[in-house]
This record gives sequence, structure tokens and C-alpha cells, in this order.
Amino acid sequence: MSVGEPSAHPSRWVGTMLVAVAAIAFSGKAIIVKLAYRHGVDAVTLLALRMLFSAPLFLVLALWATRGERLPLSGTDRRAIFFLGLLGYYLASYFDFLGLQHITAALERLVLFLYPTFVLLLAAAIFRRPVTRRDVGALALSYVGIVFVFLNDLRTQSGNVVLGSFWVMLSALCYAGYLLGSGHFVQRIGSLRFACYAGIVSCVGVLAHFFVVSDPRLLVSQPPPVYWLSFLMAAVSTVLPIVMTSEGIRRIGASQASVIGSLGPVTTIFLGFIFLGEAITAIQLFGAGLVMAGVLTMTAKPVKSAG
Repeated sequence: MSVGEPSAHPSRWVGTMLVAVAAIAFSGKAIIVKLAYRHGVDAVTLLALRMLFSAPLFLVLALWATRGERLPLSGTDRRAIFFLGLLGYYLASYFDFLGLQHITAALERLVLFLYPTFVLLLAAAIFRRPVTRRDVGALALSYVGIVFVFLNDLRTQSGNVVLGSFWVMLSALCYAGYLLGSGHFVQRIGSLRFACYAGIVSCVGVLAHFFVVSDPRLLVSQPPPVYWLSFLMAAVSTVLPIVMTSEGIRRIGASQASVIGSLGPVTTIFLGFIFLGEAITAIQLFGAGLVMAGVLTMTAKPVKSAG
């Protein structure tokens, strides 16, 4: 059985539920960040608090993921974990937090949801992988949809939508680079183990960044809601979804998991309306539909003819 394909486990619906809940939990991160910003915390301090709470959870998960007989890490494995951890969790998270200072949670999630298109474009540019007509159509759908949502927010929102979208797009690009570079190592090391090690590296990177550019006293001088929101973000929207997604993929396969993951942007739109008072417009929903249609067209496996 190849990595990323479904196992023979009979309870596939459990895998479906795990991936669905993980997608909703991941999407809640933007809501929590926006709520924390209302208490005056800056992006670097909030990210540092998130990683302080995440680090012990990543350590416990890493120990759990390495139980039993596992291949030892080679020098190449360690270098890949270090580089990709900084790229996919530290830089991607940092750029995302910067972007959320300026744009709505709904737009942030949709821009991040473009990461499969960046994986495709990077693979074509670096590895000369062919781009099919189906891919071109999917790219067109995705980017036309983002333009609709972007123009809607540009007209209706008071923040710097251009700057915020730029930072979040950089975040999606970093995450795409992480995924593209981690494929071989995930197969060798295991998805959960690799993600935990990369997460630990990112915690070190984020905290080093914080202590270089910020006053350490900021970690202990925040209003109580910031600490509760940071812990909630670490547990519910960072570590727990990684475990659930890993287990869900083992049960139902990566292809089906990517389809179920499209719940994320839709969930964020409605969570933003409920918790942040962000408006839901017909143009926004139309644009979101185009983005999700494009990404799903790109990530779903083509149906093979029985003949």
C-alpha cells in the first residue's frame, strides 16, 4: 500500500469525520488570531505565545509518533526537517499573522487555500512537471475567484487589503514549498513524525525571532484573554488538527481528504460572520465557490474509464 492511500480499515466514516473536524479546527485559527488582535497584542508576540503553548504538545506527539521501531534520522533528514520546518511553519505562520492584521478571516483562508496551485506552479518551474489543460482550467477558476473576493474586500473593508493579501499569499507560497520539499521525507519518516519535528523547529525559530525583535516582558504582560486564545489556538487549531488529519488520511486516503478539506474556507466565512461580525456577500460566496471548484478540480483524481 502506498503512502497517502486509504487503508483497509472498515470505519472509513471515522476518517471522514476526523478530516472534516480537522479542517474546521484549522479554519478557526484565523478567527482566534483576529479576536486576540482586539486586545492589542502584536503579531510577533501572539505567534510566540502560540508556539510556547504548542511546543510541549509537539514534543509529546513526537514521542508518541516515534514509539516502536522507526528508521533513525539521517543527516539529510535532519537538514530537511530544519529547513522545511522554518519554511512551512515558521515563515508561513509569521506571514499569515502579518496578513491577518489587515484582511478579513474569510479572505485569508481563501488565499491560503490557493496553496495547491502554488505547488503545481512550483513543480512545473523547478521539476519541469507537465501542466495539463485541466490544471490550466483549475488555475483560472481559482484565481478568478480570488479576484472577485479581493475586489469585494477592497471595496468594503477599511484595512490595507493589498498588503494583507500579499503577506498571506507569501504564507501560502511558503507552505507550498514545504509540501513540495517534504514529500520524500514524509514517506520515509512518517507524516505525523515529520510534522511534529518540523513543528518543534518552528517553535525554536519563532521564539528566537521574538527575543531578537521584541521585549521579553511582552510574554507576561498580556491581558488574560490573549493567553486563553493562544492556548486554544495551539491546542485546537494547531496540534490537534495535525493528528486528526494524519489519522484521517491513513483511513480514507489523501485524495478524499483534500476534498473534505474544502470545508475550511466555507467554515471560516461563517465563523467570521458569527464571531467577528464580518459581512457575508453574494460576491464573496461566488468567489469562494470558484476558488474551491478550481482547487478541487486540481487535487481530485481524474475518473478513469472502465473500458
